Amino acid sequence: MSEAAATTAVETRLALRGLQIAFGSRRVVDLDELDLGAGEIVGLAGESGSGKSMTAMAILGLATHLGATVGGSIRLEGEELVGAPDRRLREIRGRRIAAIFQSPVSAFNPVYRVGEGFIGALRLHGADAGEAKERAEVAMREVLLSPDLLRRYPHQLSGGQAQRVAIAQALALRAEVLLADEPTSALDVTVQAEILESLRRVRDEVGMSILFISHDLAVLAELSDRLAVMQHGVVVESGSTGQVLGDPRDDYTRELVAAVPKVGEGLVA
Repeated sequence: MSEAAATTAVETRLALRGLQIAFGSRRVVDLDELDLGAGEIVGLAGESGSGKSMTAMAILGLATHLGATVGGSIRLEGEELVGAPDRRLREIRGRRIAAIFQSPVSAFNPVYRVGEGFIGALRLHGADAGEAKERAEVAMREVLLSPDLLRRYPHQLSGGQAQRVAIAQALALRAEVLLADEPTSALDVTVQAEILESLRRVRDEVGMSILFISHDLAVLAELSDRLAVMQHGVVVESGSTGQVLGDPRDDYTRELVAAVPKVGEGLVA
């Protein structure tokens, strides 16, 4: 079944068709199609270097800033993003498409308190000062952090705290689409479970669509409605998460599933 057919039950919010990303003569992504429905969580799985993160960068309109050439089509509710002017892409980033990356510390300005950047981003996208402060504090609590941390500088946060602040900011923006690139890999399993629950709750409350990128099939199985598996820039298998993980058809997918540790595996009675 095609990705387009798989999302007929919900309105398609983000549609990728014939997406090609290359650095010179080296093509790193050759993606036939991938759809993200309204209020849907789609997992994008694969090993490091499979093209997952570069796909997210292309959706954000940032791949060309890294020196890549991008072809094909990326449509957000019918609006073509490939080739769109930078000014328009800047308007879309944050307001309509938010992102969480694996290493958020580099995104913080070291000379400003965390809250200044957080609240500033919300104000940039239309919130007044009071609303921005309230939304920032609520979002911090959603990721199990004290709002007091907004008064700290980035270097005063642990890696896990910085990651959760980045997640909080993305949730506070309440964008239509959230690109989450390995957002919980730096967190312990208890906090990870709480963050996944927060993502589900925001999806349910505001209908946010989430593309969750991860190499961790256990996390994807817990969160995703549908799953696409990438290898060497190509989606080799896609479908409902239960079908892809429970009855994989592609050899690469079967290898990924077989590599997931099982509880008790290797223990001697």
